Amino acid sequence: MSSSPSLTVERVPCLSDNYSWLIYEPIGGITAVVDPAEVEPIIAALGNRKLDFILNTHHHWDHTGGNEALKAKYNCTIIGPKADAQRIPGIDIQLADSDRYKIGAADLICYDTPGHTSGHVTFFFPQAAALFPGDTLFSLGCGRLFEGTPAQMWTSLSKLKVLPAETKIYCAHEYTQSNARFALSIDGGNSDLVDFAAEIDEKRRNGEATVPSVLERELKCNPFLRPDSVAIRKELGVPLDAENAVAFGVIRKAKDTF
Repeated sequence: MSSSPSLTVERVPCLSDNYSWLIYEPIGGITAVVDPAEVEPIIAALGNRKLDFILNTHHHWDHTGGNEALKAKYNCTIIGPKADAQRIPGIDIQLADSDRYKIGAADLICYDTPGHTSGHVTFFFPQAAALFPGDTLFSLGCGRLFEGTPAQMWTSLSKLKVLPAETKIYCAHEYTQSNARFALSIDGGNSDLVDFAAEIDEKRRNGEATVPSVLERELKCNPFLRPDSVAIRKELGVPLDAENAVAFGVIRKAKDTF
């Protein structure tokens, strides 16, 4: 569990490697869950608390699987992407790029972040510097491009790169250790990455989660945020004058076959 001046965020493991996130806003006494993959873990984590909102980043079943049962139990409001509203079960409120909403006293900003899916969004709480990117951004990784293009995904990640360095990234999967192995294979001379990977290995040996991560560290270590890296481009044979979106596409393809 982590806290900020305006939010408390609780990790809820679901399925084999998913994380849903419970958000509690204390001023309004409001509770929300991001990407409820399952019902029972969410109910157990809530305890005696009510559930006011569900926030869905995208339509995949391992992010929306709990929507309808939780809505039936708690009469909560479901918020999701306007661009993909028809695939979000039980959606009530549709948000598009730069739309704002209030979760109690906490401001929420929605960013359209297509790439993993065509209608993916990311939620950012600026007062808490808390980012919920679903499957757009992982620690040391990013989502596969099931419905989007490399250019779309790079545009999406570029929106997130410029957020405050202290932003905590509450991503939706425990993929960090495998992401680190790939990152080291193409950026092994990066001392920040080497140190980060060692810490990740230690956490996993101890059965600890590796997320949330922090944007400042991801900017130094995550190859998907660093397509301008000369070392990565040389390792993958990307021309130094190629556009970042092109280099990003090469990195993504390399990860797909790693």
